[in-house]
Amino acid sequence: MNSIFLRIYAGMLAVLVLVALLGVGTLHLVNEVRSEQYREDLARGTFRLMADNLAPMNDLERRRALVLWTRLLGIPLAIEALADAGIDSGARNRLLRGQVLVRQTGPHAATIYSQISKQQPLLLTGEVQKISEQLLRATVYLLIDELVRAPLDEQPQRLAELKQAKQFGFDLRLVSLDQAALDADQRRRVDEGDTVMALGKGGDSIHVFAGIVGTHWVLEIGPLYQMSPYPPQLLVLIGVLGLSLIGLTVYLLVRPLEQRLGDLEGAASLIASGRLDARVPTRGTDSVGRLAAAFNAMAEHLQRSLSIQREMVQAVSHELRTPVARLRFGLEMIGDAESEVARRKYMDGMDSDIQDLDKLVDEMLTYARLEQGAPALNFQQVDLAQLIDQVIDELAPLRPGIRVELGPALPALDGSGALVEAELRYLHRAMQNLVSNAMRHAESRVRVSYQVGAQRCRLDVEDDGPGVPEDAWERIFNPFLRLDDSRTRASGGHGLGLSIVRRIIYWHGGRAQISRSEHLGGARFTLIWPRKQG
Repeated sequence: MNSIFLRIYAGMLAVLVLVALLGVGTLHLVNEVRSEQYREDLARGTFRLMADNLAPMNDLERRRALVLWTRLLGIPLAIEALADAGIDSGARNRLLRGQVLVRQTGPHAATIYSQISKQQPLLLTGEVQKISEQLLRATVYLLIDELVRAPLDEQPQRLAELKQAKQFGFDLRLVSLDQAALDADQRRRVDEGDTVMALGKGGDSIHVFAGIVGTHWVLEIGPLYQMSPYPPQLLVLIGVLGLSLIGLTVYLLVRPLEQRLGDLEGAASLIASGRLDARVPTRGTDSVGRLAAAFNAMAEHLQRSLSIQREMVQAVSHELRTPVARLRFGLEMIGDAESEVARRKYMDGMDSDIQDLDKLVDEMLTYARLEQGAPALNFQQVDLAQLIDQVIDELAPLRPGIRVELGPALPALDGSGALVEAELRYLHRAMQNLVSNAMRHAESRVRVSYQVGAQRCRLDVEDDGPGVPEDAWERIFNPFLRLDDSRTRASGGHGLGLSIVRRIIYWHGGRAQISRSEHLGGARFTLIWPRKQG
């Protein structure tokens, strides 16, 4: 499964199947709880009414009442001790709280328990074969038996009291025969003392009507709703529809991502085959879009690094050719020299060529170290003014005809002077390269100035030489670049000094730039970097 869509879809399918299995179990449990609650609602009021009637009786009266109710209601009734009922602690606690316990023994049969008295741990039990019909019959008989004991006008109030006290799970009320929602035949049957069941208006409920002999009242029970369990087929249908919708949604979400990742894979293959200019279209700012942008940046850096490496190889081979040729010529001329003075002259020239080669190798190694990755920088407090004085003292004697002076110096206003955070070795190298570059191209003057602010610091190196054409300002920091028109080859150098300066200041979090000097008329190189690192 190499497809992201298939992996995600398979995972979603597994989750959905697991949820479906849990749903089936939950559905079965919910149906069980609903069925138990439905049966308890039917039995609660009736059995509590019987239990409360049995509570004040003695044993003989209770046996007589049970025999009478069993014969009239068709429900085998019995009284047993709570300890002999064989029920668990949870059911026992429910009975002690006054609830009615219904334990199903068949599709329509159940055993019903109700506590008779809180003082005596006795239970009223009944074996009901047709729970709905038998309980309704018992409810009608017991309620009418209670109501006929009250005066005619007080019977509605008595029924309301029984409904509230015994907590019947359905509505109870007394209506006149004319108010009952019955047809003519049903009214006749009720008037004759029969019990009638009528469907509700929606057809999903029933009402039970029973006439009370000797009164104009009709006892109405209901509406009673049939308990219908949730069908498992509904869960299966929901699961299929859910799986389809999830699959479609996942496909619509993942397909564009797959296409974009495919573009990324294609670009990587092109780069691996040598097409370094291959790039990935960057669409959006999501994780794939950021990955594409990072890939393009990596490819750009790789292409630039390889291009620089290629240019370096070509430039180094070119730079090495001249001193090596001079060394070979010097060796030949030493053998033909006629005097010690001539030999000494050729040997001095060869020593100069060797120093030139050593300087070239040193610059190449320094540039490679700065270009390939972040060097190990040890930032510390550096006094910029002292460092500038040191560089001037080191380089000024090399060209006595060029005057190197200190320009405007603006230390920090917070009293810390010219202290900045920098890597002393690399910052020293950058200043050396800038000042020596300015001395090579100056006619008579080089000026070094600095400015230390609260957040950033600045260093300017200016000369009075021919300057740099403005169209070459962007290219002047490229390695091995030397401008023949204004910065002539006769000035010396290998074209790596300014590139090293740029990389040094880059790793200090700053930038190097070039402009025209307003005071001396030549080039002005400027370094700007944060005063505090990190």
